[in-house]
Amino acid sequence: MAYSTSNQPPQASSAEPAEIFPGEVFANTADFDKGIRQLLPRYDEMLDAIANCLPPNTQRILDLGCGTGGLSIKVLQRFPSAQVVAMDYSPRMIEVAREKLEKAGYTKQWTGIEGDFGDWANHQLSVGDGFDACVSSLAIHHLTHEMKLKLFSRIRESLNSGGVFWNADPVLPESPILSDAYQSIREEWAAQQGSTLAETRAKTGKSTPYGHSQPDQLATLDAHLQMLKEAGFESVAVPWKYYGLAVFGGFI
Repeated sequence: MAYSTSNQPPQASSAEPAEIFPGEVFANTADFDKGIRQLLPRYDEMLDAIANCLPPNTQRILDLGCGTGGLSIKVLQRFPSAQVVAMDYSPRMIEVAREKLEKAGYTKQWTGIEGDFGDWANHQLSVGDGFDACVSSLAIHHLTHEMKLKLFSRIRESLNSGGVFWNADPVLPESPILSDAYQSIREEWAAQQGSTLAETRAKTGKSTPYGHSQPDQLATLDAHLQMLKEAGFESVAVPWKYYGLAVFGGFI
């Protein structure tokens, strides 16, 4: 199955949305940075929470599923002397990230790797170890729960003593009441941005399985925290949550 590796939308008929990797979200990568801020309430605040909760001595950071580089930039703005190793399996997204990091002046501090972090979890891909922190946003929820646990364990192995892992992702509502409430909040947010969810979603593609990733495989926040404990994190925490979005992780 062919996927676009440029910043232009993949080819699709007028009747069907373009096929995309899970996590690419939009058929045209140029729509991502604006569109994701219309789809997800307080997106920048969520990424800021990750950067703000990293240890003050953080120097080496792994960014899994880096997308267009938004989280890498947030981290480097807070830790300008740090080194970030960023991985994503989407050629077109990591190319946008590379251009964005270069424009921001972080060429020497940022290394982009095209690869599937599921392969890394299975020890089929090496990016090194000895990280002070691992971060991720809007990527891990595409893994099956079995693979989430395997990835959390691999992250735990890759961290130095005192290291931390923070992940920003949507979480599964614990009840239909919460599901309806989360949807209403997203509709209100989109309206505040001068759009609607329907208008923004019209620019999205059709997510089909690729590599280790699937269309959304959400888990409850409690389920994530239990997986982190099972993976060996000594303490777990949720430093930020806004309705159906959360930043959660753990320390070793």
